[in-house]
Amino acid sequence: MMGAVTAPSPLDGFSPATAAWFRGAFDAPTAAQEGAWRAAQAGKHALVVAPTGSGKTLAAFLWALDRLAAESPPEEPAHRCRVLYVSPLKALAVDVQRNLRSPLAGIRQAAQRLGLPVPEITVGMRTGDTPAEERRSFARTPPDVLVTTPESLFLLLTSAAREALRGVRTVIVDEVHAVAGTKRGAHLALSLERLDALLPRPAQRVGLSATVRPIDEVATFLAGARPVEVVAPPTPKTIEISVEVPVPDLSALDERPAPGSSEEEVVGSAAGTAVRPSIWPAVERRLLELVRAHRSTIVFANSRRLAERLTARLNELAAEEAAAGEAAGEDIVDLGEFPAEAIGASGTGGSAPPIVAKAHHGSMAREQRILVEEELKSGRLPCVVATSSLELGIDMGAVDLVVQVEAPPSVASGLQRVGRAGHQVGAVSRGVVFPKYRGDLVSCAVVAERMAGGAIESLRYPRNPLDVLAQQIVAMVAMDTWSVADLAAVVRRAAPFAALPDSALHAVLDMLAGRYPSEEFGELRARITWDRVTDRLSARPGAQRLAVTSGGTIPDRGLFTVTTPGGADGSGSRVGELDEEMVYESRVGDVFLLGTSTWRVEDITHDRVIVTPAPGQPGRMPFWRGESIGRPLELGRAVGAFVREMSGLDEETARERAAAAGLDEWATDNLIAYLREQREATRQVPSDRTILVERFRDELGDWQVVVHSPFGSQVNGPWALAISARLRERRGVDARAAAADDGIVLRLPDAVDESGAEVVPTAEDILLDPGEVEQIVVAELGSSSLYAARFRECAARALLLPRRDPKRRTPLWQQRQRAAQLLAVASKYEGFPITLEAMRECVQDVYDLPGLTQLMSDVAARRVRVVEVQTPAPSPFARSLLFGYVGMFLYELDAPLAERRAAALALDSTLLAELLGTEAIRELLDPAVLAEVEQSLQRLTPQRHARDVEGAADLLRFLGDLTAEEAAQRGVAEEWLRELEAARRAVRVRIAGEERWLAIEDCGKVRDALGTALPVGVPEAFTEPVPDPLGDLLLRYARTHGPFPATAAARRFGLGVAVVGGVLDRLVGAGRLVRGELRPGGEGVEYCDAEVLRRLRRASLARLRAEVEPVEPRALGRFLPTWQGVQSAPTGNGVPRRRIRRAPGPEDVLGVVEQLAGAPLPASALESLVLPARLPGYSPALLDELTAAGEVTWTGCGTLPGNDGWLAVAPSDVADLLLPDPEPDAVSTPVHRALLAALGKPDPGTRIEHTGAALFFRPLADAAGRILLDAGEPAPSDDVLVAALWDLVWAGLLTNDTLAPLRARLSGGRSTHRPRRSPARGRYAQLRAARPAMPTRSGPPTVAGRWALVMDREPDPTRRMHARAESFLERHGVLTRGALGTERVTGGFSGVYRVLRAMEDSGRVRRGYVVEGLGAAQFAVPGAIDRIRALARPVGEETPPAPPPAPPVNPPAPRWQPATAEPAAEEPTSRWTPEPGWERPPPPTAPSPRTTGPPAVVLAAADPAQPYGAALPWPATVGDTTHRPGRKAGALVVLVDGAPAMYVERGGRSLLSFTTDRAELAAAARALAGAVHEGWLGSLAVAKADGEASLTSDVAEVLTEAGFRVTPKGLRLRA
Repeated sequence: MMGAVTAPSPLDGFSPATAAWFRGAFDAPTAAQEGAWRAAQAGKHALVVAPTGSGKTLAAFLWALDRLAAESPPEEPAHRCRVLYVSPLKALAVDVQRNLRSPLAGIRQAAQRLGLPVPEITVGMRTGDTPAEERRSFARTPPDVLVTTPESLFLLLTSAAREALRGVRTVIVDEVHAVAGTKRGAHLALSLERLDALLPRPAQRVGLSATVRPIDEVATFLAGARPVEVVAPPTPKTIEISVEVPVPDLSALDERPAPGSSEEEVVGSAAGTAVRPSIWPAVERRLLELVRAHRSTIVFANSRRLAERLTARLNELAAEEAAAGEAAGEDIVDLGEFPAEAIGASGTGGSAPPIVAKAHHGSMAREQRILVEEELKSGRLPCVVATSSLELGIDMGAVDLVVQVEAPPSVASGLQRVGRAGHQVGAVSRGVVFPKYRGDLVSCAVVAERMAGGAIESLRYPRNPLDVLAQQIVAMVAMDTWSVADLAAVVRRAAPFAALPDSALHAVLDMLAGRYPSEEFGELRARITWDRVTDRLSARPGAQRLAVTSGGTIPDRGLFTVTTPGGADGSGSRVGELDEEMVYESRVGDVFLLGTSTWRVEDITHDRVIVTPAPGQPGRMPFWRGESIGRPLELGRAVGAFVREMSGLDEETARERAAAAGLDEWATDNLIAYLREQREATRQVPSDRTILVERFRDELGDWQVVVHSPFGSQVNGPWALAISARLRERRGVDARAAAADDGIVLRLPDAVDESGAEVVPTAEDILLDPGEVEQIVVAELGSSSLYAARFRECAARALLLPRRDPKRRTPLWQQRQRAAQLLAVASKYEGFPITLEAMRECVQDVYDLPGLTQLMSDVAARRVRVVEVQTPAPSPFARSLLFGYVGMFLYELDAPLAERRAAALALDSTLLAELLGTEAIRELLDPAVLAEVEQSLQRLTPQRHARDVEGAADLLRFLGDLTAEEAAQRGVAEEWLRELEAARRAVRVRIAGEERWLAIEDCGKVRDALGTALPVGVPEAFTEPVPDPLGDLLLRYARTHGPFPATAAARRFGLGVAVVGGVLDRLVGAGRLVRGELRPGGEGVEYCDAEVLRRLRRASLARLRAEVEPVEPRALGRFLPTWQGVQSAPTGNGVPRRRIRRAPGPEDVLGVVEQLAGAPLPASALESLVLPARLPGYSPALLDELTAAGEVTWTGCGTLPGNDGWLAVAPSDVADLLLPDPEPDAVSTPVHRALLAALGKPDPGTRIEHTGAALFFRPLADAAGRILLDAGEPAPSDDVLVAALWDLVWAGLLTNDTLAPLRARLSGGRSTHRPRRSPARGRYAQLRAARPAMPTRSGPPTVAGRWALVMDREPDPTRRMHARAESFLERHGVLTRGALGTERVTGGFSGVYRVLRAMEDSGRVRRGYVVEGLGAAQFAVPGAIDRIRALARPVGEETPPAPPPAPPVNPPAPRWQPATAEPAAEEPTSRWTPEPGWERPPPPTAPSPRTTGPPAVVLAAADPAQPYGAALPWPATVGDTTHRPGRKAGALVVLVDGAPAMYVERGGRSLLSFTTDRAELAAAARALAGAVHEGWLGSLAVAKADGEASLTSDVAEVLTEAGFRVTPKGLRLRA
């Protein structure tokens, strides 16, 4: 009997050296290695599926290395590379290259020991981080083994370096599951087919993965239709997962702030150090304990920001432990005061040195990542906090614990991460999962349990991604000329394109061949040439560069490169990347954390951030915004089933079940309590068989509906879109819906239907017909932000948004802008492939529409029930959706109140144009600019001439038909045209009686529009009818010409003027063209393309701006007081400011009010400083006369300390346009509401038609008291009513017919500007003053007069912003960004910028560098520019020149009325025109030549005529003092010759000087004294000057000379 035959070992097929090394290094091969070697030795494609640590990578490499060692190198040195390894991660590629050193060295030593030839095997790398010199050396001397990434392989195949790949025999694709389910995998599959097309025979492919399901799908992806041997032995792999909750009760962590409290809207970094409940302190301390208890730990986080934050906190805690005694006195941010992750915020981080942990993520530089990996492997670093950058296959050494903070994105991802621990054959992988909040606890439990069982999610590779196809076709054709059939055969060998229909392929070829109009979007120009007769595809110039610079499939998420300053060579070292939005929020000098190090921003360019190290300094935490991976439906069903199972068990059984799932005691307690509280709140627990619709009111009174659906965001996302559409169609309500993994949140505004009944959402509103799901979702997707984002990414992959320079990225906002322009063009064509691909990606790859359809079918079949419940407050599950980081602002539309108020202003451009009027455009256009632009548009400038045949083809496509002479004028040789004709890319036709050359793509247009006879042989694709052929030809004619009459276009095309004129008028109505008198010196009506006209206007305005020479900033200080009519103070010998020929009258006061209309002013400064400075001899009775007559309205716009506040005045006829917006939040008590109701406005949010009714205080108090008593409230006292009344005044809701109550309030208490008190009249004044105040029927003096509601503000934002822009320009003359900061404008400068730009376009204002150093965003009325130039001083001139005989001084602004008639043609139109009979007052005389010294003016610091602290910065002060000047209410500023000389705090208690020039100081002191003597101010008592006692200061002498007296407390001056 024969003995049993031993099966041959796969090692027997290896060379002796390789087999000897392996047997010496390992006991025996694993089952995965044996299976892989058998498949490799048989020459088959193989897919090796085995757990982490089973030796897959060595199995794939060892056979290839053995063949390299046993066989001699090829004779052709360029074909030496025979093994290609493709890694999805650069970090994994680096790790594999490093790990190959061991087997290569072992094989060499074994060969030496056995006396065999020693193999010399070289390994090279090609990734995005490879230096240029190494990339060039690869083409010259390729290595035996090349380690690369999918993107680098694409670049190799699209360059001359592809010749070095012609000897490849084996392709190893590692972690194949990471790319198979994405477009990156489709791109790689097509690259591998391109590689096979280069080789004499296809290369053997080996795929490696630990988490693959289904295996057949991935095997098909790996090799297409070719057979693949699957090696998936049942290798035992032990995974121990536990879920820990470090606090006993998670329910206390999701308590939201009380409604109305100050913490309600303060989240993220804005919260500062506000104490809030947080799980993070406990998590971090537990993390540190785990790190201390283990040798090597990896902590995984789902975001880069959280990884950085956890790293910083672990090091801070370790530093505190290491120096507990010393750290007690240090300012260390306590994590209990700031959570580790706050949505949408960057936060702050400490500066502790990296003691125990370092971060590792994709935004760190490669060198830093390698350093961190080496430190962890060597044992020098106990812990690394990483994202998915360490997830795939990287050998991190003897890691004994993996911690996952928050549930991993998927079970497969969790298995990969936990597999980093015990990364050896047969080792146990241990992991700990920490949930972030109660809702996350359920996900953690389910994922942990499925990880232990290996139940990973299934994946599916994308089918027919057309954007990837377009990119690869450009790359293929750029290298070789292809026939369509051959190219289609290569493409269809790749699994993602195996079922590619001809129609889709031809649509992509049409797009790349330039079938769509490139004149509307330049990047649609032809990239390849498709000869439809021979079906040959050839490249156009620039195709290869385009593919190389813009290739790849990873979308640009908007990351700025962070580098150190460059040295002598100009290039610095790369530090990492920052999110674009964080860069926009950063400034030079900011310090931030990146990679555990702190860096200071030195400069920010258009594409990078220059930084220097800032060790030991606390820095901001960076944040990165990106798309989160949604929970798949399969995992969602598992979560629902787990919840259903747990909620149906008794407590003891539930505890056993939770313990079996890996939950610790506190986690079990929290989970059971969570489910119990949910059942108590809603009587139902949402699960895979129960959908719960919960409805409750939020703190604003709106309905919030939470659809509890555990099926994941891939199902909930499209469901939310459909629900929004249903509510909008059926209920007429615009609901805001946001989807998450655990449900959908809907916010519905409080509304009523047509019958007046309240709109209450029900479960019927959320249920869909299964047959309508796809139709509704597709209809809604087109207008969603998701579709816009996916379209941008698809267009970038299809090379329609190319990068001009591979080293410089395009900012994300520019990409979005260009993508929106492309989408506007592409949406006109139903078959445009990228719009179809973007929709396919959303429907198939992002959303799970079949899953949603199945869910709706299950609901209809009663397999899933829907339960509706209304609760007084959110249930525990609902609070989890709305909790903290995940849901406090879960959806972007639910912005905080401050952000809602600062929302961008929506302007009606048509109405704005009507308000601004239309000036003859021909007067605005510069003839020289028009000639230059027309030459450029017609390509007549030498720089724009055609250079070759391809340039001639582009010229014909852009300009249209050309005669041979016209083409020659543009540099086109006639032989080029004949060459294009021979290639069937251009034809000769007769148009308007002459022979012209025409691009073949325009044949159908000229045939249908002009009746042109076409030559024989034009392909049918170019003769298909278009909707508007003549309109397209005329649009192109307009785009390539300046303003033209209809006769010129008719003559060009040989048509009648009436026909052409009708089409042109139709295009004008569509907004494509502009009609009017446009050409300078022209006659009659002309037409022009809107974009061309915009270009002409901008170029003309730019030339006009260049004529504006900037003046020094001090000139603005001279100009602004003069422009606003402020008179100079006395400057010497007691000479008054000017001779008053007559006392000012009410009309003068009204003129000043018109100029100050809407400007916030301190109430105490209005009549003590602001008006007297403009109207010497002003009397309060004048303003009272205007308010009593109803010509002037005043109201408050904010409070100040004491009894003071901010005040705004305006003419009554424009008060609704110019007064600041009211503050309705001030109506917070029943007394406030009662006062408003008594005046006719019961609800603060309702709009009223102001009738002019008014009440004295006593009738108003009686009416309010009755309203309060009817409501069950106690009757208020007079003091309460007075306080409430003034609250409403300062909120901008009430006004009075006199300012007497305001004066009484200011004189009766503390105010910022103390008015001069008049002595009491009568001999018994002292006796009366001692008597107590008695109740009076009329009320106290502070509420005298008649009170009324302020008229409602104009609801149209366009009218309001236009009026305010006019007012700002009238007030400031030169309007800058800083000057507008003193006005109360919603949206700030950006809110009014659009109006100013429109005013510039209409010729109303001029923009330019008017004042030096204030930027280009300066807008000035024409007269102001001349005035400020006249006040400028030549450089070096210190004293002002002699005044002219009678310089014009700006009078008070005219009184404006609403326009009732058409304005004259020569005058610019406005909302207001001068009142009939009005005459401008005569200009005041110039300062008297008898005055000595420079001119000086005394102004309130907050006066609009005072530019410092707003348009201009404050200059440096004299002396050593910490006190700083500011635009404070109560402060005074003395301007001498336009510059601040003195700054006086309220009452004169502190004085600052800005100059040491004695003449200027003396002039300032005399001006102060004159203001006191003229009665503007009370007494001034200067206690301190420039930080020291006033008596010993440097300014004491000039003050005493001006009349100040010495007192024990300082220097004093009385009136």
